[in-house]
Amino acid sequence: MTTLRNNFIFCLYLLVGLPLVMAQDTLPSTGITHSGLSTGQAPFPVGKYQELPNPIPTPQALWSEHPGTYVGWGDTHRRYKKEEPVPHGNLSDHLDLKAWKGEKISALWVVSAGEQDLNLSVRLSDLKLKGTRHRISKEQLQSSFVRYVMTDELNKDKKGACGHRLAKDFDSTLVADVIDHFPSHLSIPRKTSRPGWISIDIPKATPPGTYTGSVTILNGQKPLKELSLSVVVNNRVLPRPAQWDFHLDLWQNPYAAARYYQTPLWSQAHFQAMEKDYRMYSRAGGKSITASIIDRPWDGQTQDPFHSMVRWTRKLDGSWEFNFDVFDRWVTFMKGLGVTKQINTYSMIPWKLSFAYFDEASNTIKHLDTEPGEPLYQEVWVAMLKQFAAHLKAKGWFDHTYIAMDERPMEAMMETIKVIRKADTDFKISFAGSLHPELFDQVDDYCLSMEESFPEEILKKRTQEGKISTFYTSCAHAAPNSFTFSPPAQTKWYGWYAAKEGLDGYLRWAYNSWVLEPLLDSRFRTWAAGDTYLIYPGGRSSVRFEMLVEGIQAYEKIRILKTEFRKEGNHQRLEKLKSALTLFELDRLQDASADDIIRSAQNILNSL
Repeated sequence: MTTLRNNFIFCLYLLVGLPLVMAQDTLPSTGITHSGLSTGQAPFPVGKYQELPNPIPTPQALWSEHPGTYVGWGDTHRRYKKEEPVPHGNLSDHLDLKAWKGEKISALWVVSAGEQDLNLSVRLSDLKLKGTRHRISKEQLQSSFVRYVMTDELNKDKKGACGHRLAKDFDSTLVADVIDHFPSHLSIPRKTSRPGWISIDIPKATPPGTYTGSVTILNGQKPLKELSLSVVVNNRVLPRPAQWDFHLDLWQNPYAAARYYQTPLWSQAHFQAMEKDYRMYSRAGGKSITASIIDRPWDGQTQDPFHSMVRWTRKLDGSWEFNFDVFDRWVTFMKGLGVTKQINTYSMIPWKLSFAYFDEASNTIKHLDTEPGEPLYQEVWVAMLKQFAAHLKAKGWFDHTYIAMDERPMEAMMETIKVIRKADTDFKISFAGSLHPELFDQVDDYCLSMEESFPEEILKKRTQEGKISTFYTSCAHAAPNSFTFSPPAQTKWYGWYAAKEGLDGYLRWAYNSWVLEPLLDSRFRTWAAGDTYLIYPGGRSSVRFEMLVEGIQAYEKIRILKTEFRKEGNHQRLEKLKSALTLFELDRLQDASADDIIRSAQNILNSL
């Protein structure tokens, strides 16, 4: 009996993905990136780490033209090169920002060290409302350094970034993307540039007005430059993220976290390590929990495959039993962080139509090879879904759990929906993929690829019925996109685009499906650099992610203003708002940058 139990536990570990994790003392002493580069340091850093050497030579002539040390405010929409100086004329000593109460805004400063090594730190002041005691405390400001990570480029035809990749076939550079709040000081060598990031959370109780203060950049104990900052606070209020309407669905990968943080899967240490990463998702208004209910729903498209959060067992009598303990722990954890609207469970139609289960008769893991439309498929999935529905109802989760599929053929979807309805007619369904009119009435959460659009009358009908309609981007889209080399404004563009199209939000398939060494090298064996993740280990944000949040905030402002203007009957302001949104046609990106388009639209929004 002991042997049977031990074999069962071993098979269960393989099936549910329990710890394929090495002990710390068995790790190699030096990390290796996906591109085969030695990191020159211990693998999987969380706190202090060193960036990879720059593959681009230092342009000595440029530094000769701009000697000395330059410090000033830069542009959050721009990625500053590490190896190049930023001319003094491109930086400013003063920065003006505008915000609503409850909004999070960002600023970026840059230092170019021409002739000496520097040890940088930052000193913040309160932002004060002149002539009053009102202030935005410096505790509401967070200072971080922007760190450099290795990136690559689009495919050679510049039409997208899908397909197998070898590092030697693509130009590689360092790009400013990691927002690192860990170090209080950062040393930078001469003839390099370094950005820094300031995040400002405007409290809801802040009285309107212009608040001024300073950000001082120091070298050691010596100030290099005091930069002035003013924030004009509008009298309007942005609700807290949990109350945002924008439907943000970024797929979480807890398996990547277990590997990177070197914790046993689903252990207390695992959940503790993930908390900062997923709390950022919640604070960005994240709505959906990603749960895998079969083993490897997407096979091996990520470094760390998704395993099943449900234990599948075929009993000795041939009946099916399903255990939801891991699923419950994961969902409870995410709900505890504030992600409460929706649970998306993947997938009844995996990439490889093979379903792993533990077979009691043989005491082994077996695979059931069947597909939608076959009697065996219906038999197994009806059994699973009936038990799942009963469990969800007992937990109080049924009404916001969705049976989710992505990029599957319409015929397979229709056969699968028959099985779902046979198990429980009230199950909700989520689908991300192509436009299929046959699915409009069947799918409760429908996400289209960005180049497709819902017919106007269908979108209106779905809105009236309370159904969710969103869009997604993938490696197939050259721009706008969120690769580490993409211009930052392109991820901000998503929120504006959703507002213009009348959509509910945005989906991205990978929030933290980290490559081997995500802090150092964002390249992957398939797809362009950064395609598999938006945030970095240790609860680190990215320039891309912060721009995404700013776009979502713009979406919420537009929603609030539309409601206000309609209530007032203010048609002039409604038309002005509409004129801002008309700028967000996809075709416009062929002739204008996302940066230019957003600046024009933002000026209109700020004038209302």
